[in-house]
Order: sequence, then C-alpha cells, then structure tokens
Amino acid sequence: MPRFFCPQPLVAGTTIALPEAVAHHIQVVRLAPGDVITLFNGEGGEVQASLVTVAKRSVTAEIQAHVAREAELPYAVTLAQALPEASKMDWIIEKAIELGAAGIVPLSAQRCVVRLSSERAEKKLAHWQGIIVSASEQSGRNRLAQLAPLQDFNSWSNQQDLHKRIILTPRAQQSLADWARHQPPQAITVMVGPEGGFSEAEEKAALAAGAIGLAMGPRILRTETAGLTALAMLSALWGGM
Repeated sequence: MPRFFCPQPLVAGTTIALPEAVAHHIQVVRLAPGDVITLFNGEGGEVQASLVTVAKRSVTAEIQAHVAREAELPYAVTLAQALPEASKMDWIIEKAIELGAAGIVPLSAQRCVVRLSSERAEKKLAHWQGIIVSASEQSGRNRLAQLAPLQDFNSWSNQQDLHKRIILTPRAQQSLADWARHQPPQAITVMVGPEGGFSEAEEKAALAAGAIGLAMGPRILRTETAGLTALAMLSALWGGM
C-alpha cells in the first residue's frame, strides 16, 4: 500500500486535501478514487485513507482508522557525519533512515573536501530533508529523523548533551561491538569522519570533550560504510532489526 508523509492533522472521518507533492505522486502512479493509501504525519502511528477525488492539480482523501504502529529503534542513535564527496551524503542519509537513525548531524571537518556556503548549505538541508521523508515513506517509519543544521566539527564536539558520543577511529583499542556488548541499549551519537578520517587534533579534542573512541574492527571502512555498519551492528546487539 502506498505510504505518504502528510504534515497536518489526520482525524478519522474527515476529508483533507493532500499536500501538493503527495498529490503529484498519486497522479504519477495513477491511483484513482476509492484506492486506499497510508498517511503519517510524524506524530506517531499512521492512518488508512481512501482517495475521494483525483484531479489534475489536487487530490482529496477521507481519513479512516488510526493504526498505532511504530517502526522505531527502542533507543535513539544519532549519526554525526562529516561531509563526504559528491552525492555520498544523499546515500548515507537514505540508508541511515532505513536502518533507524533518529537524527542526522552534518559536520564540516578539517579534511572535508566539500565546503558549503550558507546559501548552499540551506539548499542541501532542504534536499536532505526530502530524502528523510522519502526514506521514511519507503521503510515504513512513522516518525521523521531530526536533521540538524550543518555545523563546524570543533564547535559541535564541545557542546554538552545527555547522549554519549562515540567517535569512530581506527586508533582505538576497543571495538564498537565489544563496547556495545557490555552496555545497555541507550541513546548515543556516532561520529564519522570524512574521507581520510578526522584529523588527530579533532580526535583529541573530541576525546577531551568526553567522546568515547571506538574502532569498527580490523578493517578500515569508507566514510559511507562506517556509520551504516555501526547502525546495523547496534541493532544486531541491542535489538531493533
């Protein structure tokens, strides 16, 4: 059944006009009045809806029963990803959402090849938000991951919050898998460097600010592989797959 994100109240028994992007998608896949779709607004659960009208520029649907279904991990994992080259960030975000990431923090680090102006960063954030929506629709998630603004690595790593921060580094003596086996499931942030990794100075600063340095095992993983592997590993060890 087609699933769509619809950021508005979804009250059973009401008929609503669907957002323009959703209406366009419905027209592209040639759904017709009477077809049933699934809608979610990010506030929890989902609803079944029956299409009432499908016009050239608008689509309406009648909201039916609410289903209290969730597909979130039982703990929050935030992926703090230093900007990689080209379109790798698109792929990383898409797959991180599929694997259950609760948040994405784009970072500008010393070895990042990509440098974004304020204007370009805003456009990228809007683009990445669209990827989060699409990946949530496809993967059956009913809540959208939080996307943070692009931040400087050093400034961000010095901030304090309640989550443990893990910086992935091949120089660590302990692996993420070994650490997770001896820890209860909990909210954490996983920090992944760009191509070439975080600089030694960045790593030292993060560790001094309280981050835990952990390795991914005996092999060096690419930036687009490391965070996703960490998410899958935590799901296997802590549950949620």
